[in-house]
Amino acid sequence: MAGAFQERYRPGDSRIHRLDPRIKTVTALLLILGIVLTPEHAWPAYPLIWALLGSMAEIGGIRAWRLGRMAALVLPFTLAAVALPFTMPGRTVFEILGLAASDTGLARFGAVVLKSWLSAQAALLLTTTTPFTDLLWALSSLRVPPTLVTILGFTYRYLHTLKEEAERLIRARDSRSGTLPGQKSGGSLWWRAQVAGAMIGNLFIRSYERSERVYLAMRARGYTGEMKGFSRAAPTINAMLSGALPVLVLVLIEVIAVILWSS
Repeated sequence: MAGAFQERYRPGDSRIHRLDPRIKTVTALLLILGIVLTPEHAWPAYPLIWALLGSMAEIGGIRAWRLGRMAALVLPFTLAAVALPFTMPGRTVFEILGLAASDTGLARFGAVVLKSWLSAQAALLLTTTTPFTDLLWALSSLRVPPTLVTILGFTYRYLHTLKEEAERLIRARDSRSGTLPGQKSGGSLWWRAQVAGAMIGNLFIRSYERSERVYLAMRARGYTGEMKGFSRAAPTINAMLSGALPVLVLVLIEVIAVILWSS
């Protein structure tokens, strides 16, 4: 469980690390938007976009293969689009269990997988080169609603606390089940489901009570509904040009890919 809650930020002194968080956030959002809007049949664009993201990762001191491996965590979620090859009209490529997969559906599914993987790399590149507190400040500076920024901050702050609470509940369950570490508890599947449901409810109650205590403590210290932060100077022209360069390269890649595909 601990691996899912590891800090993604990797300290460094690269040019990307030193870039203004506001610029990095806007650049990442524009890159993701550009990836999503890439024509699905413009296949030459995808390896070029991956090369762009890999080059940025190398500049940031992160291996391109490592970034791609971390982004592979989103691939199981793309299985939600697995029905596309069998529901979209087009030329039949193969049949399985009486269902015909069309070329149009396969192209759409492949584009969904590649776009999800590349978009995850753009987001990971932002989070691995920017401290989470700087990301919150950047979102606040970009006029994201303060309530949403506060919720994100508290979720990040207390995620480890919730993990520790869940681990204590699991240890308490194992100690009452008479099992050795690594062994499953006794009982039927229905019994284990009931125990798991009770644990989830217990965790929810504990989380709710903790949130009430935290809120009362914050109100006692003068909390007014908005997190306070330090102001920073406006981004420089060089910083804005550095942030705009990857976006311009992405636009150039897609234009070239569309021209090659249409020809």
